[in-house]
Amino acid sequence: MTALRADDLRNHSDTLRLRSGQRLTLRFVEPGDADALQAYVRGLSAASRYRRFLGAASELPPGLLEDFTHAGVDDRFSVIAIASVDGRERIVAEARYALTVDQAGIEFGLSVDDRWQRQGIGAALVTNLECRAAALGATILFGDALRSNDVMIALARKSGFAITASPGDWKLVRFARQVVSGPRDVPCANWRLAAEPRGMSVAALSVRAGG
Repeated sequence: MTALRADDLRNHSDTLRLRSGQRLTLRFVEPGDADALQAYVRGLSAASRYRRFLGAASELPPGLLEDFTHAGVDDRFSVIAIASVDGRERIVAEARYALTVDQAGIEFGLSVDDRWQRQGIGAALVTNLECRAAALGATILFGDALRSNDVMIALARKSGFAITASPGDWKLVRFARQVVSGPRDVPCANWRLAAEPRGMSVAALSVRAGG
């Protein structure tokens, strides 16, 4: 999949439903989101940033921020979860996923705003990412986390991932599972993106997860 047109990104959005019944909009990061995304990262606690980026970081370096805001380049995608708070949009979570070189797997990482944790956002993101992985033809969904990252490891176990040592780095563990979801289970934006080049019926592939 090639880089996505900036003026077309918002046509490929999903809706995440939380346990509370609240809905979040999940959409690709756009170039115009750079300042808001950087503010989100800076607003994470030091511990959350450390867990997300596998080391100390106060913000996204310019090059990485540039990468985050251009969806589809080198088959890498970044998404943000948006909540409406007092009538204003606010980023409450983000995730980044990428196809492996052999296109058999999707590697991902995610973070959730400290004030929005324990509301089911992480689990909802993982479910959506599995759909995106299936749409891209991947059969494995995986990621790496610090051995000390009890939050991500607990989420991975709860979501059915197997936990093993990460190849080549003793400080990390790898969580992985087979991709089993499909468009009938969890409709997601990537099903529409995958359908368009093949001329498939977009009407049959709802891009609004859960409705």
